[in-house]
Formats: sequence, C-alpha cells, structure tokens
Amino acid sequence: MEYVTDGPHDEIPLDEDDLDLVAALQHAPRAPLSLLAEVLGLSASTVGRRLTRLESDRLLRVIGQLDWSVSGEGNPWHVWVTAEPGRAPEVARRLAELPEATLVAVTAGQADVYCSVQPARRARTRELLTRTIPATPGVRSARSELVLGATAKSDTWRLPRLTEDQRQLLAKHLLSAAEEPTAPGTPGPPGGDELRTLRLLAADGRITAAQVSRELGIGSSTAYRTTQSLLQRGLVRPRVEIEPGLLGYALEAVVALTVSPGAIQRVAEALARHPSARYVSTTAGNFCVVHQGVFRDEDGLAAFLTQDLAELPGVISFDVSVVLEALRRHWLNREDGRLAAEGSPTAGSKEDTQEDT
Repeated sequence: MEYVTDGPHDEIPLDEDDLDLVAALQHAPRAPLSLLAEVLGLSASTVGRRLTRLESDRLLRVIGQLDWSVSGEGNPWHVWVTAEPGRAPEVARRLAELPEATLVAVTAGQADVYCSVQPARRARTRELLTRTIPATPGVRSARSELVLGATAKSDTWRLPRLTEDQRQLLAKHLLSAAEEPTAPGTPGPPGGDELRTLRLLAADGRITAAQVSRELGIGSSTAYRTTQSLLQRGLVRPRVEIEPGLLGYALEAVVALTVSPGAIQRVAEALARHPSARYVSTTAGNFCVVHQGVFRDEDGLAAFLTQDLAELPGVISFDVSVVLEALRRHWLNREDGRLAAEGSPTAGSKEDTQEDT
C-alpha cells in the first residue's frame, strides 16, 4: 500500500525551526538541549529559548503518557454522543469536566461529540456509561465500545521533517538511555517513591532525576534508579502534546470501521503504519477498529477513505467523525487550539485512588 503524505500547509504560528524542534522532541522527548542543538544545527541557548517560548505560549508541552495499567482499572472506552440540536459544544464542555474523560471533541458526521473515558475504578464504569454520560444535559443518546487494545498511540506519531542522519543521532540517545542498568521496580502497581515520581513524569516528561530528587526530597541515586525503572518498564512514556493544526494538519478524523473477524488484527496493524495514524485501537462492538488520524486537508482524507481503505481486505464499512474542536486530550484541557492555562495531564481522582492499591 502506497500512502499519500504530501499536501499544502495551512498558515501556522510556528516557523521552520520550531517545526524541526517539535519533530526532534517527538523522536526523543527527553533528549538534552545539547543533543537537540546538535541535531538541529542550532545553539543550545537558541533551542532552549524556542522550547521555553512554545511552552509559555501554551503551544507545546512534553508530558508522560501513562500506561493503562496505572492510569485506571481496565481499558478505556470510546463513546459516541448524539446531542440535542445546537447543544454539542455545551455537551462537550460538560463531558470534559469528568475526571474520567481522557479525550473530548466536538465532531461532525457519525457523532456530535466523541470522547474517550477510563475510570479510575472498574466499579465506576457502569455508572459512568449508563447514567452519568447519558444523563448529561443536552445528550440525546450515547453509544460506548470497550477498547480491547491499541496498535498505535499518540506518542508514536511523528512529524515527517527530520533526515535519516538526524533520526539516527536521536536514536543513539534513546538506545543509550534504554541500556543503562537500573534497579528492578517494585512488583505490582507503583507506590511510595515510584508513585510520586510517576506523577512528576506525567506532568513533565522532561523532568530530570536531579529535579525529581529535589522535588521529593530523596537521594539522587534513588531518584535516578526510580525514574529509569519507570521509563524502561513502560509505565510512563514521554510524549509531545501539541495540536495537530499547529503542525499543518488542518483536518482530524475518527474513522470507525466494521471489519470481518478474521481480518481485524491485520487491518489494525496496517492502519497503525499509515502516516496519518495518531491512535488505532481494536474494540468490542459494532466498530471493530477505530482509526484516529490527522490529514493536511480534505484531499488527504479523501485519499485515505477511497484509496487506502479500499486496498485493505476485510473492511466492510466505516463511519467518519470529523473533529471540529478538541476540548481535551490525554486529560489536558484545550482552549482555542492551545493548552489550557489550568489543569493536569492526569486526573486527580486517579492519582488519589492509586495510593490505596
């Protein structure tokens, strides 16, 4: 399958060096400024100023994407909401206030509002899906599907700007960090210093072991071992949070596919390799596979729907929800395409209850 990746760029508030910096951070979110400077051919001070500006303007933030095993009990759920006429924005705002909501967007097409939720406690799931969401003022109906697994997550999507040499430099840093020996983590859910370090990494994916040591009042060696253990075990994965529209991807769509049973995994894996894929999951419901993708423009989406999907054996039908406005992603609220001034990358209720596990 040959994918189309080129297309016109919309006017965006980031210049070419900003976009290169975003691309480098997507490949290596924790890379030191000195390495980023070497890769980009800039001075470390220039890279530092640019990163600080992007963060202070609320355009970009490096966070830690928590593994589902520590962000809640059980897997997330996709929820498609039909709102009463004219009330979709209001419904989306109300749903974005739920601590369980990881993603909320106003959409056009198959649903008026699309969201993803993950309860901190499995016992909360029934109440959330059968009462809380359906009873939200303005909701006409809601349909939910359990996520069985993800073949692509947002931290794997890359802005295609770097050369092979640049990617190799960043890959060496990642390999070096992964090979550093660490003390084994505590079996079971993280607690104590691990849990407190996990919270810091979730809020700031670039936080150093020295900063963790100062924040938590623990020894530098303990902070280093704990940080490395959490990262290497995959309990937290640093990622760049930035709206796709700022990167020239003006169109975002949630494509829910009905697939023949024998082809579900093959279709999901093929879609995960598509350059548009920000999140691809298999689900238990009418829609076997859900593809959340970003596109330069309508032509890019049209090529995906009419050409790329047509070449995938097993695809029976699909429904499309085009994102009009994202109000929340990965527990981070949005305001007019920027990160909200307040909020946390993880829901407080999850952090509080995890201490009891």
